[in-house]
Amino acid sequence: MNLEFTPEEVAFRKEVRAFIEENYPEHLRGVGAREDLSKEDMLAWHQILGEKGWSVPAWPEKYGGTGWTSTQRYIWSEENARMDTVMPLPFGVSMVGPVIYTFGSEEMKAKHLPGIREGKVWWCQGYSEPGAGSDLASVKTTAVRDGDHYVINGQKTWTTLAQHADWGFFLCRTDPNASKPQEGISFILADMRTPGIEVKPIITIDGGHEVNETWLTDVRVPVENLVGEENKGWTYAKFLLAHERSGIAGVARSKRGVEKLRQIASTELLDGKPLIQNDDFLSKISQLEIDLTALEFTELRTLASEAAGKGPGPESSILKVKGTEIQQRLTELTLEAVGHYGHPYFRGFPADGSNEFPIGPDYAHQAAPSYFNMRKTSIYGGSNEIQRNIITKMILGL
Repeated sequence: MNLEFTPEEVAFRKEVRAFIEENYPEHLRGVGAREDLSKEDMLAWHQILGEKGWSVPAWPEKYGGTGWTSTQRYIWSEENARMDTVMPLPFGVSMVGPVIYTFGSEEMKAKHLPGIREGKVWWCQGYSEPGAGSDLASVKTTAVRDGDHYVINGQKTWTTLAQHADWGFFLCRTDPNASKPQEGISFILADMRTPGIEVKPIITIDGGHEVNETWLTDVRVPVENLVGEENKGWTYAKFLLAHERSGIAGVARSKRGVEKLRQIASTELLDGKPLIQNDDFLSKISQLEIDLTALEFTELRTLASEAAGKGPGPESSILKVKGTEIQQRLTELTLEAVGHYGHPYFRGFPADGSNEFPIGPDYAHQAAPSYFNMRKTSIYGGSNEIQRNIITKMILGL
């Protein structure tokens, strides 16, 4: 693998950096990718990128993709991480968008892809249920054909940011008598304003409203909202999850996080000396950086494979496992580095409009919420235990 950037790629980096610095919304600078932002703030950068034609770089050019090489996409992710930009939400761009342009009808593509590309339509994902998380084939939500509609009944859980969603994509059981549970599932799109859809908040341990319960009671959805063929939803679901798991790795963001961690450790003191000079702590950072570098090479190989026309395969499970483990270790070390400043943690503190300020330096008050929130990463997108099973079977052949 040639790790040297060509002059053209260096010029591309300069172009990207200049565009971000000149166009990224001023009020979002330094905010980072937090889930407590308003809907408008979360979509602001996406809409700017949509106008530029840069919002969906991984899509085929015929659907609005940039035609960038894998290296250019890698540079793009690095430059956005450097600025801590609020990137386009993955539910449309990286999940349902590729499913629609790969398996959807021409009418469906024309109806939904522009809104995703332009950041005008917010999507949510209806996969997990109270009894079907890692064992996704056990979904109980049903979709029964009634003339030119499906009538959907069931419950989804952990529906991320569904309180803002305009549309959702749902796995529903359309053939309860299929010989295998995977064979009776369909992939159906639904307008979240449809009567019978109710979104109830789940407040997480960090005090945020990020996830929800979604109840579907006699929800009537037009048959044309079925993606692909009836009872073939498991195939589309696996396709989507492979894209999701590749994106979960978050290498560029983790690299930026390590830089911040080093800055914090250079400021915080232990026994009168900067924490970064402590051999034990420095060893932890160094091991983290080694693992992150190895993951980065794996991601580059995956991007190169995609550039050669191959979609993400079982190697996306490696990216997911190692990427989320690194994210968790990073937030754990950050909490350790801020020390006692991370202790006075209150859910939702500071509240909007409050005249109270967090205790300690600016970098400290998000350390505990981030640590708690990132416990989720090894579970969503398919738990890491399940991913290890996939790696064992599909890659190692055991």
